[in-house]
Amino acid sequence: MGEENKKYKRIMALYPLKFRAQLFHKIWGGNTIAQWYNHVPADYDNVGEAWVLSDVEKYPTEVCNGSHMGDTLRDLIEVYMDDLVGENVYATFGNYFPLLLKFIDAVDDLSVQVHPDDEYAAEHENSLGKTEMWYVLPSPSEAAIYLGWNKPMDVATIHSAIEDGSLTQHMHQYAVKSGDVAYIPAGTVHAMKRNTIVAEIQENSDITYRLYDYNRLGKDGCLRPLKLHQALEVLNYGAAPTDVLTHPEIDEKGISALCQTPFFTSNRLVITHTMTRDYHSLDSFVAFMCIEGQATIEALDNDSLDRQVRIQKGEAVLVPAILRDICIQPIDGECQLIEIHM
Repeated sequence: MGEENKKYKRIMALYPLKFRAQLFHKIWGGNTIAQWYNHVPADYDNVGEAWVLSDVEKYPTEVCNGSHMGDTLRDLIEVYMDDLVGENVYATFGNYFPLLLKFIDAVDDLSVQVHPDDEYAAEHENSLGKTEMWYVLPSPSEAAIYLGWNKPMDVATIHSAIEDGSLTQHMHQYAVKSGDVAYIPAGTVHAMKRNTIVAEIQENSDITYRLYDYNRLGKDGCLRPLKLHQALEVLNYGAAPTDVLTHPEIDEKGISALCQTPFFTSNRLVITHTMTRDYHSLDSFVAFMCIEGQATIEALDNDSLDRQVRIQKGEAVLVPAILRDICIQPIDGECQLIEIHM
């Protein structure tokens, strides 16, 4: 009975946690995702990114509901450890949350870039690497991405293409629409074209090596810096496959499997009526990103006043690993969530 009481107290102390987004001005940013939030800084004329679940040291997101309001992910992990993230996750990452979730609004072209893998990032950046996934959201006009080389490349060819501005001509270009999914392993050259809006799930890393930025000037009037040396060290130089873009279909339960990777698993939930989710077989936290509509998320195995939280477009909720029975109820019509776990 003593152990059962302890577990009950732990369950009562943890509940579905909603986080306040961190918003970032970007020279290429737009004003679409900015409209989802009521705390856009007055000096931000272009909100390019909203980090909705972050343990990045300089930019942690804070809980904005319940008794843990104001706590960061690191604060919570240090206290609740595997009850929050899962036994395996805690054994692997300790007090470091393994994922970073964000929304990106590109009204102009993003730089051509690449991210390191875990091994390189650990040695050179004291960080995780950055494998990521893009889920394409509705855009105001035609959207597109660059993903991978369209032929084998070498250093000399890359240098030459940067000099003459033709680098993107050596990359696969894909027109994208809402519901498309792009998986971007570390080492893959990629870029986002203007008028593209995505939800991004990635390893918890803020490391980007720019190869090319269209000779664009920053706010200081200087060319934005590249990290060509590091980029050339981590690049995959081979031609990329052309089947990397998918458009997963929804099953009869309103669920589509988006991406299953060594780093995370993600699904889309289309919720038109009450949906229950059973996480007893998981040894992981579960995060939700709301991409359309609004809903309540309730922990059925928690009797506290904080057991239910409301989520709406642009927000993220973290369900601690110790909570296994979740009920999602749409509000005023259909709600769509991206469900992420390890």
